[in-house]
Amino acid sequence: MQRIAFYQSLWAMEQRRPGTAERPLEETIAMVADAGFHGVGLDLAMTDVALATAARPLLERHGLACLFNGFPRSDDELRFMLAMAKEFGCPFLNVIGQIMPRTLGEMIGVAKRWIDIADGAGLPLVFETHRHGLLNDLFPTLSMLEAVDGLALCADLSHFVVDREFPAELDPEGQRMITAVLERSVAFQGRISSNEQIQLPIGFPQHQAWVERFFGWWDQGLRAWRARAPADAVVTFLCELGPPPYAITGPDGLELSDRWREALVIRERVAALWRAMEASDDPGQARVTSG
Repeated sequence: MQRIAFYQSLWAMEQRRPGTAERPLEETIAMVADAGFHGVGLDLAMTDVALATAARPLLERHGLACLFNGFPRSDDELRFMLAMAKEFGCPFLNVIGQIMPRTLGEMIGVAKRWIDIADGAGLPLVFETHRHGLLNDLFPTLSMLEAVDGLALCADLSHFVVDREFPAELDPEGQRMITAVLERSVAFQGRISSNEQIQLPIGFPQHQAWVERFFGWWDQGLRAWRARAPADAVVTFLCELGPPPYAITGPDGLELSDRWREALVIRERVAALWRAMEASDDPGQARVTSG
């Protein structure tokens, strides 16, 4: 039976409040476990190895799985991260590649080479849609999807919404482009943006058009995944509401909303979407989105 596994980002647990110390790592991981998440997502640049190593016994103690968001700057760093992800039991390595060629041909070359390296390492490789990375822009990403059959995506759609300044009332061509991304996505990240700000407080009335837009996309993407994935496959959904400066702050430096509460709201709404799919007679039929 297909399943969805919810992860919480460790980076998103950072508070970054003026005059307030950060929670100890053990307390943070216990908080994630007590909230019922399946696992924790950790960033993995080479400078993050010590933190990941410290987190491992805590994850094991609390029965939490691990996801890595890797930021490799070279083929050798990718090999190291693949080996580490495999050692930690990650289902795949998600990468925001820090090799960023200017031409499409070079971008395609990097993606193909890295997929081959991952195949040799025996671990699936997933490319995140993320600014300041190999998939920085939507247009070349679409071309790469056409050119590289094995290019699997982790959909963090917030970056492409800002990248293209898409309006909430998206036109058919814009929706077609997002659909192309969703149809190649095997993992999803939970953040809601507008076309001008990468992360919005989800409870504000003026943001509700964006909130509904993103939940509609996640519904569409998960249904598309269910239609093509094996019967026993697991899809991951990572709640990743970033701390400041991702999170908007007031003049006192404090955030305008409670990101932890919002992460739980996002998880529960996506879980409800999933339950509706399981109850559907045709779980692979994507719901039509407006625009």
